[in-house]
Amino acid sequence: MKTFYSTQLSLPLPPGHRFPMGKYAALRDRLAAECEGLRLAQAPPASDAELALAHAPAYVAAVAQGRLDARAQREIGFPWSEAMVERSRRSVGASIQATRVAQREGVAANLAGGTHHASAQAGSGYCVFNDIAVAARLLQAERTGGGQPARPPRIAVIDLDVHQGNGTASIFAGDASVFTLSLHGEKNFPFRKVAGDLDVGLPDGTGDQAYLDALDLALVELDSRFRPDAVFYLAGADPHEGDRLGRLKLSYDGLLARDRRVFDWAWTRRLPLTLCMGGGYGHDIGTTVQVQVNTFGVALQYWGRWQNVRP
Repeated sequence: MKTFYSTQLSLPLPPGHRFPMGKYAALRDRLAAECEGLRLAQAPPASDAELALAHAPAYVAAVAQGRLDARAQREIGFPWSEAMVERSRRSVGASIQATRVAQREGVAANLAGGTHHASAQAGSGYCVFNDIAVAARLLQAERTGGGQPARPPRIAVIDLDVHQGNGTASIFAGDASVFTLSLHGEKNFPFRKVAGDLDVGLPDGTGDQAYLDALDLALVELDSRFRPDAVFYLAGADPHEGDRLGRLKLSYDGLLARDRRVFDWAWTRRLPLTLCMGGGYGHDIGTTVQVQVNTFGVALQYWGRWQNVRP
């Protein structure tokens, strides 16, 4: 299974910064050592033109040139640097490449991504550019040009991070070709949420069974309202009970069951799936990485199924 990453995903941060940047290298090392069949590949940076498919060109330029005002930069949560810009471009580039591969192989992944708080004109919550929104728009553009069918592919975004995907919801508001589903902690950031197509806010302390019941109902509703041609799955590790920012209480087993439900939903409908990792802020970062390694294990199983049915 092709998985895209970049050495630039680990951004140097000031001492004491709360973002666990080391999780990316730790995850890459675990996957390389433990997951036979995983093919790691460097992600290229997204171009200005690609980013402009989901973001205002003026915002893209302001980020690239370090011209965001102090308040906008604080909202992102990272200090500006050329390295921050490069990291953000490559995070989007990884999802672009994974989406293209998923169209051929059924499943592909971005080792990072899931930057769902970034809206068209602003970043927020450690999200500079919205990788899923850009990759989805590019998929639609590539599949409707050059003699391709006029109807753009319909895309379902299944966002199971503990935080609601407010940026993704705002970018796709009113767009009938994209369905956004977010299952999240109701009292988690963002505190002013943007309505998507289907939002399920869960109370503090929600555990495995209640979460899985809610997910089952959400997938049934998605199925009744929308017929996608492709799926983006944001598999946040932060619903785990050991997460310091999340307010839900899922176990390792509960999150594995979550992943299997989403992959099986896409597989039974033969929908190509792009996997992005989203948030994870464990008190012990090893717990976050373990959740993510488990998710990749499920992804590999379903990628293998696709290889058995490819012509």
